[in-house]
Amino acid sequence: MGVFSSIDRFREAGQRTNVNNEERFGEPVKSLFTSTKVFSLHHSIQITDAEGNVVYNASTKFPSLHDKTDIYDAAQRHIAHIEKKFLSLHERHFVSMGDGTRFELCNELFHLINDITNIEGLGWQLRGNIIGLNFELYDQYGEVIAVIAQKMISLHDKYCVDIYRPEYEDKVVAILITLQHMIKDRENSAAASSSSSSSD
Repeated sequence: MGVFSSIDRFREAGQRTNVNNEERFGEPVKSLFTSTKVFSLHHSIQITDAEGNVVYNASTKFPSLHDKTDIYDAAQRHIAHIEKKFLSLHERHFVSMGDGTRFELCNELFHLINDITNIEGLGWQLRGNIIGLNFELYDQYGEVIAVIAQKMISLHDKYCVDIYRPEYEDKVVAILITLQHMIKDRENSAAASSSSSSSD
């Protein structure tokens, strides 16, 4: 459904570009796909290319209050380190890239349908739709860098990302992994809140 839908834009490797992405931004230069390993002591995410080759791995230390995550490429080059700020209303995460670049993802509050995440230090912005689980990444000039989509129902928590600016691939991957953690944290908080309410 994702290929032909403007609401759910997720697609599997081998499928054509989502029609909405294609009409607005054209064909991406590159697409990557993620799958989370379930039932693992270390929260682990694999990122593959369109041919199914593993090009990045992300692993989170468990247990960890700060959600410390490291990303490596296929050659075991360290790409990024991610940490969550504990007790932050803005769901703030810090990212340190392997090349020394540092930036922060910080959610703007009070958006009912669309999420806006500012990427401080780069001047970029991640604009999302929590209903369709689609997110668009823009640079400081409002030019699209990548489009991220999550599969609505998936045991392995799957995402795809269409990259339009390949020179930013490592940063896009770091932002993608951070976004997955932010969404998972929100889902866990909502589940805990629901459980607490039902037990009252």
